Amino acid sequence: MKQLPMRFGGVLLSFTIMTTMFSSTFGKTCSNYAFASNKIFSSCNDLPVLNSYLHYTYNQSSRTLKIAYRHTNVGSSHWVAWAINPTSQRMAGSQAIVAFQQSSGKMKVYTSPVTGMTTQLVEGDLSFPVTDLFATHSNNEIIIFASLDLKNMSTKLNQVWQDGHVSNDAPMGHSTSGDNIKSMGTLNVLKGQSGSAQGSGSTKTTKRNIHGILNAVGWGIMMPLGAIMARYVRVFESLDPAWFYLHVTCQTSAYIIGVAGWATGIRLGSQSPGIQFTTHRIIGIILFCVATLQVVALLVRPRKDHKYRIYWNIYHHSLGYGIIVLAIINIFKGFDILHPEKKWKRSYGGIIIVLAIVAVVLEAYTWFVVLKRKKASKSEKMSNGSNGHNVYGVATNGRG
Repeated sequence: MKQLPMRFGGVLLSFTIMTTMFSSTFGKTCSNYAFASNKIFSSCNDLPVLNSYLHYTYNQSSRTLKIAYRHTNVGSSHWVAWAINPTSQRMAGSQAIVAFQQSSGKMKVYTSPVTGMTTQLVEGDLSFPVTDLFATHSNNEIIIFASLDLKNMSTKLNQVWQDGHVSNDAPMGHSTSGDNIKSMGTLNVLKGQSGSAQGSGSTKTTKRNIHGILNAVGWGIMMPLGAIMARYVRVFESLDPAWFYLHVTCQTSAYIIGVAGWATGIRLGSQSPGIQFTTHRIIGIILFCVATLQVVALLVRPRKDHKYRIYWNIYHHSLGYGIIVLAIINIFKGFDILHPEKKWKRSYGGIIIVLAIVAVVLEAYTWFVVLKRKKASKSEKMSNGSNGHNVYGVATNGRG
């Protein structure tokens, strides 16, 4: 009986913790939100990215849509926007409502027709009337209120939402990676449902992942591994000429996989007008061209005893190491663009570190073997000289 209060207290504590956790989770949904102005909307949706929520009421007889777009975790130096695109699920062609806090502390809210991917969100009229437009900013949350006259539009809409930085009271370009390229979807104002742009969005995400994996494996792992084989495995005389075929096989496979990744990237670029990762793209093109030259160079490789072989070796080695450096740099730039989970970037970094350590150890061993062989060769020559031969290998009959 004495244990009953303790057990009851434990159960009560567990219940309290679970209730608090549930309340905290539930509180993050739009359905539990109460506007300070006591405004009430008939429907709301938790948008999948960028900490955003859309509250709305659709009047079917007048075909007007009253909205409150909430964007949380946003500072005073950021702009936010919500838009309807009458033609497609993308930024270009969107009819946007933009809001941000000016340096004076006052909120600026206006309409902006988005004509292209590099828009500066210039103020202008939309393709449909907008009234009752105003915005608030408090507790790191911007809310845009508006009424939209949608008489000439379907009840299933394409919606886009976005955020970015403000500089000198003017909105700057938003990020072109991560959640900022996923912030689009559909809105059915009659059914009170919204959805993400699963079709093209998920397909592009899959292609980006394939692009990243192919390039990381081809250019970023197999290419350095092939170089290690060429430089260090050849020191073992028993593996000659096996090291050469291992090297060629590894580098050819790396080139094929890398080109497949490069082609996927080019395809992605053509499918994403206005989204440009200039440095990443330029390095990728240079990498492809230089690697192709390296492959072509194998077809004109001089014989070992040819007088130009030394120059071919310098060219081949310089280009090879240059390809590896460029590849690693561009792969890390790709990580910054894709924003995958940190474990993937760390895993690739770990692989590169391991390959570098292996290269350092093998480099030391190679020099040890080379110096040992030179010493043995020198001793052998001296021994031959003392056994009746001079340094030129001519018999002296012990007379020097």
